[in-house]
Amino acid sequence: MIPSKEEMYAALEERHGKELQKLFSETAVVICGLGGLGSNVAISLARAGLGRIHLIDFDRVDISNLNRQQYFPEQLGQYKADALKDTLLKIAPYCDITSQSVKLDEENIPVLLADFPIVCECFDNAEQKAMLVNSVLENFPDKKLVAASGMAGLGSANNIVTKRIARNFWLCGDGKSDVNEGLGLISARVAVCAAHQATMVLRIISGKDEA
Repeated sequence: MIPSKEEMYAALEERHGKELQKLFSETAVVICGLGGLGSNVAISLARAGLGRIHLIDFDRVDISNLNRQQYFPEQLGQYKADALKDTLLKIAPYCDITSQSVKLDEENIPVLLADFPIVCECFDNAEQKAMLVNSVLENFPDKKLVAASGMAGLGSANNIVTKRIARNFWLCGDGKSDVNEGLGLISARVAVCAAHQATMVLRIISGKDEA
């Protein structure tokens, strides 16, 4: 039996404290890209009891995603935005989970991201990453932006860090490991970077926005 909303939020308050949980519950975050980074970030934030999580990705679940992304074999072929929404609602049934299967670009970013105070950049492609970061910084200088770069291979997880790049911009990763160098994307290391991103989002919400 699914617990009531009151029961679930009482349990969250017991773990996080009433004041902090209230901040989490009143916050909206948009996650751009729902692969190894985005799907893991989304699950961490849903478990924290965020008020609203908006999911954006144009891609479908492929068998090559299953080694590191939070999808199931029965979801193959589904749009990632739809599949991940279903999973998150099983984890956090009272969270406001919304989703769009659309490819972000310089033209639609000012419209699609306008309502969210915190943006998580979770793309795989370096050019898409740069496009999103530059668009957000240009169009929304007051939004909080948490991005990632460098989580490929089997280098030490201790090399993955969070750095504050600008007033409202944080970057997670080792800053150098890249799949173009022949390094694979391994579930554990990608998840470490995603955990850095999710932690930074929660720190921003709590007012502890130093890296």
